[in-house]
Amino acid sequence: MDFRDSPEEAAFRSRLRTWLADNNPGLPPSSTDDEYWSRQADWHTALYDAGFFGLSWPERYGGHDLPPVFDVILDEELAAAGAPPRPSLGYLVQGITVHGGDEVKDRFLPGIISGRDRWCQGFSEPDAGSDLASLRTTATRDGDDFVINGHKIWTSYSDVADWCFLLARTEPHVAKHKGLSLLAVPMDQPGIEQRPLRMVNGITSEFGQVLFDSARTPATNMIGQAGEGWRVAMTILDHEREPADLGYVARYAKTVKELEATVRADPSSFRSDQHEAVTWAHVQAEMLRLHVCRRLSERLDGVEHGPGGSVDKLLMTWVEQQVGSAALAVAGPSAAIDADDVALKIYLYSRAQSVMGGTSQIQKNIVATRVLGLPTA
Repeated sequence: MDFRDSPEEAAFRSRLRTWLADNNPGLPPSSTDDEYWSRQADWHTALYDAGFFGLSWPERYGGHDLPPVFDVILDEELAAAGAPPRPSLGYLVQGITVHGGDEVKDRFLPGIISGRDRWCQGFSEPDAGSDLASLRTTATRDGDDFVINGHKIWTSYSDVADWCFLLARTEPHVAKHKGLSLLAVPMDQPGIEQRPLRMVNGITSEFGQVLFDSARTPATNMIGQAGEGWRVAMTILDHEREPADLGYVARYAKTVKELEATVRADPSSFRSDQHEAVTWAHVQAEMLRLHVCRRLSERLDGVEHGPGGSVDKLLMTWVEQQVGSAALAVAGPSAAIDADDVALKIYLYSRAQSVMGGTSQIQKNIVATRVLGLPTA
């Protein structure tokens, strides 16, 4: 693999660096402050308006039709500048692009890519987390509409979303994996109640619960065919778990860079185990960066990873938790008694990575059965 920039890539990198020097919003880490989440929409539109968002997506929908390597350059430069990573919407674009008809794509993709329409993903439920196919939210056909009743939880940005990418049961009398459909549901309507969730680290604006009580959406807002929701969901989740499209590498690298600066400013003030924790976090973040580069090279060669995204998800989990542990190690004992300590918040948030997006146990099962082909019994 040759990681050197082509002339076109180098020119893009230079232009991006110049823009970032004047437009870096200087937000706190995503895992420590509500300000980060409240300003995500502004950051999205700023990147898009400057020509730095949707780089590898179709020009027809507001993208730039560039090779995926430009997304990697963007991630690298955002991390180097200490700027927030790009908003992670690739999984929605992928789901609609693969499964939606032309009318659906023309209607929804431009707003997603530009950031003018904000979306949330309504998958998990109180009794359907890892076993997503057992969800109970229903969408019942009523003339030209579907009527929706149910309860979603851990729904990112639900309180500010214009639309929900909703997985619901449309066919109750078939096998649970086959009775699901994917619907785009407008959030600003009667019958939708928002209940924000407070995280253990104090964040209140990232996740929420959403209750649907006879909310409605037109049948034309279905993504894919009726009963194919599980297939759409798996496309989304396989893509969501790949770090190349989430900007996670940039987020981890940003935190590691800050930890390194802290230790280098006064090395003698830190014990050998603290030095070792930061060193190992650097190694882990660099490992993930190189893994992403390999994944990118494979994608450019037409390789689709499918369930291999579970390997990526496990790597992301290990790296985030190593970075969180390093942050706590550098902060020292004072972090444990200061509820507002940034390092403590980073550490606490990192523990959630082994649950969100599918638990580590589920990912290991997928790797065992669908990647390695091991027997299930």
